[in-house]
Amino acid sequence: MEILRHVVVLVHLVGFAVLFGAWVVEAVNGKRRFTRVMDWGLAIAAVAGLILAAPWGIEYELNYVKLGVKLVILLAIGALLGIGRGRQRKTGSLPPAMFWAVGVLTLTNAAIAVIWR
Repeated sequence: MEILRHVVVLVHLVGFAVLFGAWVVEAVNGKRRFTRVMDWGLAIAAVAGLILAAPWGIEYELNYVKLGVKLVILLAIGALLGIGRGRQRKTGSLPPAMFWAVGVLTLTNAAIAVIWR
């Protein structure tokens, strides 16, 4: 059971890497737009994160406050991606604040996972 949980953690990290990596590519290229790859990364990280939030195969108590904060941030990222992609389709542009907020929130979510014990 522990090996399965570690595999899910790996999938969760891959989802984060896909989301943040796609964001970094757009930031470095100067295009500042949201892509389908970001949506896929968010979906992978979200599904794996929800699976990890279930108390299976562990011998310690889960920190539900931490998980709640991470879920709220995840929902904010999802909302920003959804609103931003709709706006991109309609106007062809994306507000810079929305683009940078996704990167900051994604990095913040990872920092919370690592630093908050």
